[in-house]
Amino acid sequence: MTKLTRRDVLKTAAAAPLAACAHTFAAAPATAAAGSTVKRAVLVSMLPTTLGWMERFALAKEVGFDGVEMQTMTDRAEAEAVARASEDTGLTIHSVMNMAHWENPISSADPEVVKRSVDGMKTSLTNAALWKAGVVLLVPAVVNATTSYADAWTRSQRVIRDQLLPVAAGFKVTIAVEEVWNKFLLSPLEFVRYVDDFKSPYLKAYFDVGNVVLYGFPQDWIRTLGSRIVRLHLKDFKMDRSEGRFDWKNIGEGDIDWQDVRRALNEIRFNGWATTEIEGGERAYLSDVVKRVDRFLGGFKPVEKSA
Repeated sequence: MTKLTRRDVLKTAAAAPLAACAHTFAAAPATAAAGSTVKRAVLVSMLPTTLGWMERFALAKEVGFDGVEMQTMTDRAEAEAVARASEDTGLTIHSVMNMAHWENPISSADPEVVKRSVDGMKTSLTNAALWKAGVVLLVPAVVNATTSYADAWTRSQRVIRDQLLPVAAGFKVTIAVEEVWNKFLLSPLEFVRYVDDFKSPYLKAYFDVGNVVLYGFPQDWIRTLGSRIVRLHLKDFKMDRSEGRFDWKNIGEGDIDWQDVRRALNEIRFNGWATTEIEGGERAYLSDVVKRVDRFLGGFKPVEKSA
């Protein structure tokens, strides 16, 4: 997850609904057809907010998504409505994106800030239990002018270990920490060490394919993190390094080598959920996103040529 506003993403696409679209193409290269099975999901914020939960979930299912990633929900009645929509439509809620960790990072030196963050995570874990989601996404720390890198590391690990993992274990829900633009976990080797320090089956990695392109290559991170990865985010960027700029792009229209990313996932035998985290839209646009993801999963370029 990132705080930055998505820009320059396609708003519409001329594509037919892909309700019956397969996860991979029959003619997929052998290297892409074996090794891992990835299930397609959509971030809830990509679905039209003008629709009710039942209609939103039905739309996601109809265009070809297998699941959805929800965000923290404090209203119990609304959370129960979401649970019913998931059950009635068959759209799996596979994870919950915690929403309290940016404004209230658990790496803060302020106990009140940490308390708000912990309370938010506990709500997210409770949501996950209700929705039968296996994972809650957590941004583990934020490095800034008042929080050093070392303090972010030690403080966040202490809070996760002492206050969050016992709750997660009780719910049998995994906390998956994500690398974001928070000036923290800036290399795959660091990410590996951070996860391994916990020695817990309930602390894993949520890997965002797009977030690392400013300073690395997602396929390298995937091969290094290996089985620690339990969930994926999919997004794309177009870089102008000479000008120090980037633009958000639809999947397949940026600089990511999606075919090598697919090979890396096969090599680590990733079998899990991949959630599109890009601009939302209506049926035609969402159908086109599914089409791009299916091509990627089949070992092809998501689009033949950048727009």
